[in-house]
Amino acid sequence: MADVRDVTYDLLRSHDLTTIFGNPGSNELPFLAGMPEDFRYVLGLHEGAVLAMADGYAQARGGSALVNLHAAAGTGNALGPLTNSVYSHSPLIITAGQQVRSTIGQEVMLANVDAPALPKPLVKWSSEPACAQDVPRSISHAIHIANLPAKGPVYVSVPYDDWAQEAPAEAQHLLARKTGSAGSLSDSQLAELTAALDGAERPVLVLGPEVDAERANDDAVRLADRLGAPVWIAPSASRCPFPTRHRSFRGVLPASVQGITDALGGHDLILVAGAPVFRYHQFVPGEYLPAGARLVHLTSDPGEAARAPMGEALVGDVKDALSRLADAVEPGLRPELPPLPEHPVARSAGERLNPAELFALLREHAPDDAVYVKESTATTGDFWAQMDLSEPGSYFFPASGGLGFGLPAAVGAQLAHDRRQVIGLIGDGSANYGITALWTAARYRIPVIVVILKNGTYGALRWFSKVLDAGEVPGMDVPGIDFVQIARGYGVDATSVRTGAEFTEALTSALGAGKPVLIEAETELTEP
Repeated sequence: MADVRDVTYDLLRSHDLTTIFGNPGSNELPFLAGMPEDFRYVLGLHEGAVLAMADGYAQARGGSALVNLHAAAGTGNALGPLTNSVYSHSPLIITAGQQVRSTIGQEVMLANVDAPALPKPLVKWSSEPACAQDVPRSISHAIHIANLPAKGPVYVSVPYDDWAQEAPAEAQHLLARKTGSAGSLSDSQLAELTAALDGAERPVLVLGPEVDAERANDDAVRLADRLGAPVWIAPSASRCPFPTRHRSFRGVLPASVQGITDALGGHDLILVAGAPVFRYHQFVPGEYLPAGARLVHLTSDPGEAARAPMGEALVGDVKDALSRLADAVEPGLRPELPPLPEHPVARSAGERLNPAELFALLREHAPDDAVYVKESTATTGDFWAQMDLSEPGSYFFPASGGLGFGLPAAVGAQLAHDRRQVIGLIGDGSANYGITALWTAARYRIPVIVVILKNGTYGALRWFSKVLDAGEVPGMDVPGIDFVQIARGYGVDATSVRTGAEFTEALTSALGAGKPVLIEAETELTEP
């Protein structure tokens, strides 16, 4: 008879979960010992970086990722990045080693006391199987629930003596199990929403990360074209669901109540698809909707639908809904929107590189299908003004705003892509949260390009201090960090640049390197 470990590896293989992101401890060794040859272990030096690498990998590949954490301490180290995973709906299958089952109640060293409660509320589901024989079924449960709408991370704690126990014969049924969503708009719901869109004088679309995650981008473009409607990206979106040079594109909505109301003023029907309504950040109170506007919300997440403070919600398959709406609405009812103006001219005025110029140079010299993982929050406006993103899956951002996602996620995303170049755009404040991922990139020769935008301060916080009228506060600056030397210490080639010409030369060299490269760009301080 097979043991629990062997059946679990068979189960993971059946779900294409053969890459394991982890940082092992003693509780995890019995599971990892004798790992099958067709499995790959990706070692990270800190569990926060491990979790973020797995998140980037999962989002880039459009599927699940397997994470193996060390007991309670390793789980705790991963909780920061996990705040992003829950809001990006990343289906991470997180396992953690537990002490020998009979000793947990004694709270011996490395016992994970009340393990299922530890990652809550940041996981969709968590469990510690009641017995060794239930481990394979519990992990199967975790995989399926992580991938059913609304997708999200899950957590299973496994006592390390369980792996050698005999698995029940019926566990083989788990290898053939499949689950899937079948929810879609009813014919009457589709007809009512189609009539509302056709009857609106000035409809507007607000799209979120689920549109990109479910590869509904083309459906969104067809709907916008047939409606002649402008398109905004939802505030705090972790992905880009719409081509940024399409005539309908209007940018990213501000993350405040009054800011959104002002941006959507004049529209009588607001269709929000694949995003919460809305994830506000700065507190600028006002009316939730423009006068006379109706809001309809399409989402696969019942929680998002229920907690919205206004509007009507339909819970179901967002891609299916957008596709059917694009087929159903009447085209030509409104004049075609004019083309977008040219990109604004971006030039550096001082001794440092202006971020807008850096992004313009990326647009000019990076591959058209490059993937950008961005965690430089003080340069948001410049990024969207300069970039031309036309391919699905081209942009990733920390969904909850928790720093430490960007650099490791870029490494994970590049691991998932062997045909697209991944470029991490990371602020110098953000970089230090996940800097150890550089070692992983070097160790596995993952050819990611990391651009550190170095302005010596937490630029977004400086802007936010003005919003709050907080004045000068301590802890805002991070001077004197040499990322070139740090990167070289981890085994990554690195260079520092201050001008557009130097950046272009460094980028061109990095694109052909076939290995990880870090470019430290000394940049001017700008506001989001």
